[in-house]
Amino acid sequence: MTIEVINESGREIDVQRLSRLSRFVMDQMRVHPLAELCIKAVDEATIAHLNEQWMGKEGPTDVLAFPMDELRPGMVNEELEEGVLGDLVLCPVVAERQGETAGHGTEAEIDLLTVHGILHLLGYDHAEPEEHKEMFGLQAQLLDEWRQVATSEA
Repeated sequence: MTIEVINESGREIDVQRLSRLSRFVMDQMRVHPLAELCIKAVDEATIAHLNEQWMGKEGPTDVLAFPMDELRPGMVNEELEEGVLGDLVLCPVVAERQGETAGHGTEAEIDLLTVHGILHLLGYDHAEPEEHKEMFGLQAQLLDEWRQVATSEA
């Protein structure tokens, strides 16, 4: 897997952790081992501009997902599709505020947003109640599994 993490946010982020987390999620979701992902951390002005340009919404947001080759999670005994998963754009400043509000801090919020964004790249959505239940359940499961792995590595 090629996972590129670019930090243009002006904030400290753990680039290695984001890369390991992304690889973990993509492995769990059975994404082709040669799939490509780019994660860019940006400031509030940049994400606000992208949010307006691509989503038609004003103001900064936490994460934007731009799928490329419409890759989907792989199934057991199925040949995996190779390609570009897409790009994630994260805003650490927004993540910091949300992490404080949620009571789990910035790093945990960035982890959550990364998993959330990768699931969007894989075609998951949360517009309808059933979709919401499926996506957020999977997101929670992946985050729990990641915390166990990350804790055992520490």
